[in-house]
Amino acid sequence: MQNYKMYIGGKWVDAVSGRTFATVNPSTGEELGRVPLAGKEDVDKAAKAANEALPVWSKMTQSDRAKAILRFAAAVKEHSKELIDLEVNEHGTPVMLARGFAAAAVDQLEYIASISRGIMGQVLPQSMPNTVGYLQRVPIGVCAVITPWNVPLMMMLSMVGPAMVTGNTCILKPASVNSVLGVKFTEILEKADIPKGVMNLVTGPGGSVGDALATHPGIDMIRFTGATDTGQVILKAASKTVKKCIMELGGNNPIIVCEDADVEKAAKLQAGRHYGNSAQNCSTPGRYYVHENVYDKFVEVFVEEVKKIKVGLPWEESTTMGPMANLQQLEKVEYYIKTAREEGARIVCGGARPTTPPLDKGYFLMPTVVADCKHEMTIVKEEIFGPAAPILKFSSEEEAIKLANDSSYGLCAGVWTRDGSKALRITGELRVDSVFVNMPRMMTPEFPWGGNVKESGVGKSDSVCGMEEFTDLKFICISYS
Repeated sequence: MQNYKMYIGGKWVDAVSGRTFATVNPSTGEELGRVPLAGKEDVDKAAKAANEALPVWSKMTQSDRAKAILRFAAAVKEHSKELIDLEVNEHGTPVMLARGFAAAAVDQLEYIASISRGIMGQVLPQSMPNTVGYLQRVPIGVCAVITPWNVPLMMMLSMVGPAMVTGNTCILKPASVNSVLGVKFTEILEKADIPKGVMNLVTGPGGSVGDALATHPGIDMIRFTGATDTGQVILKAASKTVKKCIMELGGNNPIIVCEDADVEKAAKLQAGRHYGNSAQNCSTPGRYYVHENVYDKFVEVFVEEVKKIKVGLPWEESTTMGPMANLQQLEKVEYYIKTAREEGARIVCGGARPTTPPLDKGYFLMPTVVADCKHEMTIVKEEIFGPAAPILKFSSEEEAIKLANDSSYGLCAGVWTRDGSKALRITGELRVDSVFVNMPRMMTPEFPWGGNVKESGVGKSDSVCGMEEFTDLKFICISYS
């Protein structure tokens, strides 16, 4: 088993304490390697290195920084096989899906580099004689990037890339379960000839390392994606030094299937989308509200599609759904399924772990459909983040909107209807950041994501909107009299 190191100030180092921890293959339960268990002293070193690198990096031309990110994108493409293998073995992503994630990650970096050269300030209308005032976009400073475990490579690239290209220096803390992938990510970035200290890597649990990053006076911004309760802890810690925080948090995303919808298409496409990445996506539907007159048809077609899913070892080409990323999340989803049974729902398919080799050793859970749910059930109220789909009935448009909005989350939603005016009417009433009509949620680098709706986050990510979050608008006023 290999021992790995952190990357601070352009050097590969152990934790000051010398302590390490293991990452585990979720398909087999076997240890993959040991990585440093960072502490406050390591965060101090990373913050010092990032601050020392900031003056040079922030003053480089936008063109030169964009070219550096393009070199990084080329290096990711060159080493994609290594990254894919790690995502398969450390996260359990099916190899077919991991290839797609790697290609999308390169596309994301290329997009980030290209649009960064078009980020502009604003000249303000003259309100005083012989003066000119303008807003200039400048880097925030040192940015701590705390990435989630669910789509590890994509999230590292989509969070570190815009931070760096806009002139910030970074400290990356990957999710503990994806630490080896974080090391490989940093090794590849090192090949892009980026100045030392611009990107630093620390590894360890969020409870200690994340808190040290959030409270450190030498860190100016936190970019976090993860659970809402963790985000609340980080926000509280970061408030001590009044850091800017951009956070993509939880979601319990409603899908409304109206009576006039193309029910078969809705069921097929949503079922095909729902269980991708073992439904470990913040955008995965959390609850389906289906009109009572088409409910049975929707459930029937949905279940037929789910039964086509091939659960298997993620390195096998035929696998379409692999294991869950960690045991804790697997047990959490099992709890939701158990409470659904106890509260009167009907488990139409799935609901248990596979018991035959080789899937009996890993964190596998069969894709589950939970029908006849009620809005008050635990599985409907909470974010599942795993391969279970609760389906409920509604009888009127007003009821569907009311139930969909009855959540502490507001990330995204879906609406299925053939009536254009109805679609616009419903989307206008939904208190969410994004709505997808007659399609599952789709993601491209050009589309913004997240927002400031309820407990689902603070600020935008992705697209030019997300990139601008890593900048401050500095006001300058000049008298030329």
